[in-house]
Amino acid sequence: MSLYHFHVTQIKRSAGQSAIACAAYRAGEKLHSEYYGEDSDYTRKSGVIGSGILLPPHAPPEYADRETLWNAVEQSERHPKAQLAYSFDIALQNEFTMEENIALAREFLLKHFVSRGMIADFAVHAPEKDGGIANPHFHIMCPIRPLNPDGIWGAKQHREYVLDEQGNRIRDGNGGCVFNAVPTTDWGTPETLEEWRKAWSEMCNAMFAEKELPDRIDHRSYECQGLEQIPTLHEGPAVRQMEAKGFLTDKGDLNRMIRRLNQMKKSIAAALSEIMAIFREIREELSSPKEPALTTYQRMNSWV
Repeated sequence: MSLYHFHVTQIKRSAGQSAIACAAYRAGEKLHSEYYGEDSDYTRKSGVIGSGILLPPHAPPEYADRETLWNAVEQSERHPKAQLAYSFDIALQNEFTMEENIALAREFLLKHFVSRGMIADFAVHAPEKDGGIANPHFHIMCPIRPLNPDGIWGAKQHREYVLDEQGNRIRDGNGGCVFNAVPTTDWGTPETLEEWRKAWSEMCNAMFAEKELPDRIDHRSYECQGLEQIPTLHEGPAVRQMEAKGFLTDKGDLNRMIRRLNQMKKSIAAALSEIMAIFREIREELSSPKEPALTTYQRMNSWV
């Protein structure tokens, strides 16, 4: 059954996270953090199919090495609560071969991330399952701080000062100037995320069509699709950590079942919509003697 999952979070020190540790876990490698002076060893992690780093043309070539890249990111962020990276978790499709899934993921990242000047560190996971539906997916980590054209880390945001009617900067109560912090990229905007979510669904659906499969996925929420969704249970950080490491939990199993039921409801709603459209055609054909009704009846009989 085709499923859609496209989730993004931030990796940040304020949550006790390390970019090196997160990258090591996703890639199943051992990496040393110069910032913390410690190793993160996930070489025994199972289910990692492969990984890679995609660089824009202006990125230093040494950033193709995972340890070098994320140590450079950590060193560029001095604040103890710094936001380090965007972290994406995107479902692959069981209807495609792993080679097709990986090729599709690379194409998506090159077209929609690297073309924007982003560095994309990705890892493909296929956790081992004892029965049930397989869950192939890929993780992406992208530094939040952009690279300048010369390959040096740039600013995340710049100041836009608030001006009065005479064009002078407005002072605040502490003697400083009032300003708005404006991001230097559009990577973190809701509009860009929506663009990426839509693009991924369209690429998957194009491959479904190419393989002549009836499956389709929709990036829109159930509410936007006019469908009622069964809410999933709140899993909490402990359950999410166990699931991320490949351990099955009762809440995780229940949420997977709920997601399958929601997908079934979506498929049933689509089928009902098509049936209603056919009934409307029948009424139109019966009300117009010039239009033969036999064609529609034959189409319905072909389903049986």
